[in-house]
Amino acid sequence: MKNIALYSISALCFLATSVLSAQDFGKLDVSPMDIAWYPAKHMDANKKMRVIYNRPQLKNRSLETLAPANAVWRTGANEAPEITFYQDVVFGGKDIAAGTYALFSIPGENSWTIILNSKLNQWGSYSYDKSADVARVQAIVTQEEEALEYFSMIFHEDNGNLQLSMGWDNLRVHVPVSVK
Repeated sequence: MKNIALYSISALCFLATSVLSAQDFGKLDVSPMDIAWYPAKHMDANKKMRVIYNRPQLKNRSLETLAPANAVWRTGANEAPEITFYQDVVFGGKDIAAGTYALFSIPGENSWTIILNSKLNQWGSYSYDKSADVARVQAIVTQEEEALEYFSMIFHEDNGNLQLSMGWDNLRVHVPVSVK
């Protein structure tokens, strides 16, 4: 009986100190991280490219407020996305060496400027440095009937042509990509 009482007291002390030392992780991030890759088959280990980004939501706000026209935007939420090319590519008509780049954009009415920047680990576009740009390309903008609440990116083939496509609200932005 004495052993049971000692064991019970030890267990209560352990639980009390465990609860008191528990970590406070705070509020969860409402802009979850996502990834798009090509080829898109999850079991294919021979990836050609991928983009890791955070997905903001409209939440009854206008797209123009969240991604203002004619201003450098981080192309998502939180950290600037990072796009990795595992082989040399042609991105929007420009030769790009294999590597990882920060992805920024400048929204426009009829086209967006998509920027590959060599400075990684950037929060937002606050420390964006134009001198670190590797390439700036013009992307095609289209409007769709289906509205997307969450900003999204995908690699997809359209008539045999590969594109990085971004969508948010009714807007779609497309950059042609080809592996060398």
